[in-house]
Amino acid sequence: MAKSRSEINNNFAKKAYDNLRIVVPKGRKADVEAHAKAKGESVNGLVNNLLRADLGMTEEEWKERPTE
Repeated sequence: MAKSRSEINNNFAKKAYDNLRIVVPKGRKADVEAHAKAKGESVNGLVNNLLRADLGMTEEEWKERPTE
């Protein structure tokens, strides 16, 4: 049976990405979303850029898969 496009995408995502869940104080979600929007980013993009910068990595280093 042929796989649907969403199944193919989900399988790729499982191999290529790790998922993190962040928790913020009640009522702060809208603040975070507004801040990201003001910077022209998604919340995910904002978090990734903040982490990358805090770790002192270039975009290429951040995207590179570490050896295990």
